[in-house]
Amino acid sequence: MTSTLVPAFGPFLAEMVLAIAALVLVLVGALRGDSSKGLIDWVAIIALILAGVLVLEQGPGTLKTFNGAFIADEFARFMKVLTLVGSLAAILLSSRFFKDENESRFEYTILILLSTLGMMVMISANEMISLYLGLELQSLALYVVAAINRDNVKSSEAGLKYFVLGALSSGMLLYGMSLVYGFTGTTSFEAIAASVHGGHGTGVTFGLVFILAGLAFKISVVPFHMWTPDVYEGAPTPVTTFFATAPKMAAMAILTRVLVDAFPGVTREWQQVVTFLAIASMALGAFAALTQTNIKRLMAYSSISNMGYALVGLASGSVQGVEGIAIFMAIYLAMTLGAFACILTMTTSEGRVEKIDDLAGLSRTNPYTAAMLMLIMFSMIGIPPLAGFFGKFYVFAAAIKANLFALAVLGILTSVVSAYYYLRIVKVMYLDAPRVTFVPVPGEVKLVMTLAGLFVLLFWVYPQPLKDAAEAAARSLF
Repeated sequence: MTSTLVPAFGPFLAEMVLAIAALVLVLVGALRGDSSKGLIDWVAIIALILAGVLVLEQGPGTLKTFNGAFIADEFARFMKVLTLVGSLAAILLSSRFFKDENESRFEYTILILLSTLGMMVMISANEMISLYLGLELQSLALYVVAAINRDNVKSSEAGLKYFVLGALSSGMLLYGMSLVYGFTGTTSFEAIAASVHGGHGTGVTFGLVFILAGLAFKISVVPFHMWTPDVYEGAPTPVTTFFATAPKMAAMAILTRVLVDAFPGVTREWQQVVTFLAIASMALGAFAALTQTNIKRLMAYSSISNMGYALVGLASGSVQGVEGIAIFMAIYLAMTLGAFACILTMTTSEGRVEKIDDLAGLSRTNPYTAAMLMLIMFSMIGIPPLAGFFGKFYVFAAAIKANLFALAVLGILTSVVSAYYYLRIVKVMYLDAPRVTFVPVPGEVKLVMTLAGLFVLLFWVYPQPLKDAAEAAARSLF
């Protein structure tokens, strides 16, 4: 892996675009009020697209800036693109939703931009301080976004729970960082790796465990998942969509970078912790979802389970494992965006509904949405040749290659259990009698749903571009 130190803002241009756009839009919103929401949405979408172009234009190789605290390599570029796609979709899906709810607030879009900026800084963090700065910028914006609907008790409760538990996780992360700094004398990932390579004490191991706990909260894996079902259910659906996609991309990226870049010399120790997190998340996600009646809570447990599958790849500690994570997260992003786009269509003339039983007879009242949701549910089960099958295949294959046979077998078994609640949704849509009639699907929601469905359906036809990009991203870390 070659690396080059470059002028400060070279690799940081995409982040600068988002920062400038957010500052300008704050002024526009302050001057024009909530009536500027439409304009702010479009400017934010353009800024996110421009940021994505700038990320892709950085080209191959590894660039560093800010004295090595910020790194732009293939892995960072890959995960940043996924994060930007999640943020872009969250803004698209929110425009009609908040207008229909008479809750249009210009601050929402600006907070999404600021949170995305924090995620991109976090993904490119190459030392502990820049990691924490990015993580807190992301988190502070997310706390507010979760409770954006101030007049809704559930939304306020979701924001409060996320804030309290998020503050706890930040404290654990900081404590872990302080332990690692105290025993290694540095915050740089490369210097930490060099320090622990020749041997390490118990203090470093304790610090690593606390860092893992803080980051595990951000990807909502067991036992740090407590906030997820309540926040997913309580927050407005576009906000839940955002929580389930972009932050997960960033958190999984930095967790992978920290373990692979900063602690390659203690792989055996963190491999045990990651294996436990993976098994516990896959099991709880699969079994807890069986009794859910609210579709957003079901998606919360599905998300916990899916993060467990991603950790199966990480537990292997290999290039193939990181490649599997990259592919799995890209496929998870498409499936989740498609699923929540379908959930956003659950609107009757009397308001929005969220019960799984409200999908009864959807194949007769709205056959297109039913077909898209069925496609995504089958993909989440892992039925070939849909994209979800390949996502699980790559992470399980990496675990088997690393001789983690029990972990791979448990992953397959929990996938079988999860098939029940995914198939239950299909059964309700196609076999039950209609209960309610949904209003027509907004164009932007249909667009996201269609793109996600096409990706899931046709991924097997030409998977090579994503596989090549994921392989390049993985190799840049080793």
